[in-house]
Amino acid sequence: MVLVLVMGSVFLMIISGFIGYVVTQNQVVNFRFEQQRATEIAEAGLNYYRWYLAHYPDDVTNGTGMPGPYVHQYDDPEGSAMGEFSLDIASSTYCGDISSIEIASTGHTYAEPDAKSTVRGQYSRPSVASYSFVTNSGVWYGPSSNVNGPIHTNQGIRMDASHNSIVSSGQTDWTCDGSYGCSPTQTVDGVFTTSGNANPALFSFPTAPIDFNGVTLDLAVMQDRAQNQGGLYFPDSGKAGYHVIFQPGNQVEVRRVNAKQNEPSGYAWGRYLNILKGTSLVGVYNIDPTCPVIYFEDQVWLEGQVDQKVSIAAADIDTAGVDPSIILNNNITYGSPDAGLLAVAEFDMLIGLEVPEDMELNGIFVAQTGHFGRNFYDTSMPNSWEEYIIRDSLTINGTIVSNSRAGYNWVYSSGVLASGFENSESSYDASQVFDPPPYTPITSDVYSFFNWRQDG
Repeated sequence: MVLVLVMGSVFLMIISGFIGYVVTQNQVVNFRFEQQRATEIAEAGLNYYRWYLAHYPDDVTNGTGMPGPYVHQYDDPEGSAMGEFSLDIASSTYCGDISSIEIASTGHTYAEPDAKSTVRGQYSRPSVASYSFVTNSGVWYGPSSNVNGPIHTNQGIRMDASHNSIVSSGQTDWTCDGSYGCSPTQTVDGVFTTSGNANPALFSFPTAPIDFNGVTLDLAVMQDRAQNQGGLYFPDSGKAGYHVIFQPGNQVEVRRVNAKQNEPSGYAWGRYLNILKGTSLVGVYNIDPTCPVIYFEDQVWLEGQVDQKVSIAAADIDTAGVDPSIILNNNITYGSPDAGLLAVAEFDMLIGLEVPEDMELNGIFVAQTGHFGRNFYDTSMPNSWEEYIIRDSLTINGTIVSNSRAGYNWVYSSGVLASGFENSESSYDASQVFDPPPYTPITSDVYSFFNWRQDG
C-alpha cells in the first residue's frame, strides 16, 4: 500500500509537470503568434502613414495638429476589429523645412494586448549621399584609385580602379577616345575595364539615368534660408572672394580674400593656381543648428573641422555669367559622429594646388554646372610651387557630384602620373545616407521608407 501511494504520488507529479509544461508551451506559442500578428499590424501602421503623407505631405500630426501618439483600429479582411496600431511621429527640420520624417508604429491584437511589437522607418526621398560618385559625363577611374560604394554616370565609365559596389552607366555603349586612355578610339560597353582591379560582375548598364535637373539644387531656397531663416549670408566680397575655415565648437571663421596669386604668363584655362595671397578677417560666427546654411555670393576657399550638419553654397543667381566656384584649400574633417557637410559650387569644385601631402576631404561636394577636380600643373611652373604638383594621397569620405567630367589626376600617354595624387581612396559615408545635411540633392521625387528596423 505504501509503495503504491509513493509511486502514485511520483506519477502524479510527473503528469502534473508534463501538463504544466504543455500548458506553458501553448501559452508561449500563442503569445508568439499574437506578437507576430502585432508586427504585421505595426507594419500596416507604417504603410498607412506612407499613404497619408502621399496625400498630405509634411503633415507629421496625422491631421490633428496635436502631438501624438495617434491610435488607429486595425480591421481584418472581413472587417472585424483585430487590434490597434499607435504612431509616434517626429521630423528632422532645418530652417523650417522638413528634411525627413521618422515613424515608430506599435501594434497589438485585442486577443493579447500585452504581445506588442514596434517597427520603425524613416520616410524621405533618396539623395546623392547613397553614392560615392554621381556624374553627368564620361569618367575614367584609374588603377591607383580605390572606390567604396555605388558609382553612377549618365555617360560611359572606364573602370580600372578597385571597387566593392555597383558601377552603373546610363549608356549601352559609348565611344572611348584618347582622353580616356583608349588608342585607337573604340566603341565599348557602358562600363568596361582593362584592369584586373575591377569586378565586372558589379557592372550595370544601361540603367535609368539620374536626372541632373533634379539633382541640382534650388540655390534660391538656400539663399533665402541664409538671409531670412537664421543662416549666414555674405554678399559679393568686392575682392577675390572668401576664405572659410570651419572651427571646433560649431563656429566658422570668414576672411575676405584681398588678393590671390597671379598665374604665370602663358597659362591656359584649367591651370589656375588659386593660391591665397592676402586675407583680412570678416568675423567668427556661430552656426545655428536649427538652420545651418551658409551662403556666399562669391568664390570660396574652404577648409577646417566640421562639428555638426552644415550646408554651404557659393553662388550668384542674380548676375548672369557669374558662377562662383569652391576651392578645397586644405583638409576638411569631422569633429563628431553627428557631423556632415554639404558644399555646393554653382560652377567648379576644385582641389587647390598648395594642399597637404596626404589630403582628407569629408563631405558631399557638388559642382552644379562645372566639374569636380584638380587643375593640371607641370614642371614649367616656378620652383616655389613645383613641390605641390604631385601629392601622395587623397582620401574622400562622402560623395562627389559633378556635372562635367571629374578628375584629379593627370597622366602622360605612357601612363605615368603627371599631376595629382599618387593614390586615392573614395568611400561613400553611410552615416549621411539616412541623415544628410540640409538641402542635399535628391535623386528621385518619390518618398520611400529607409532604415526599416524592428525593436527587440
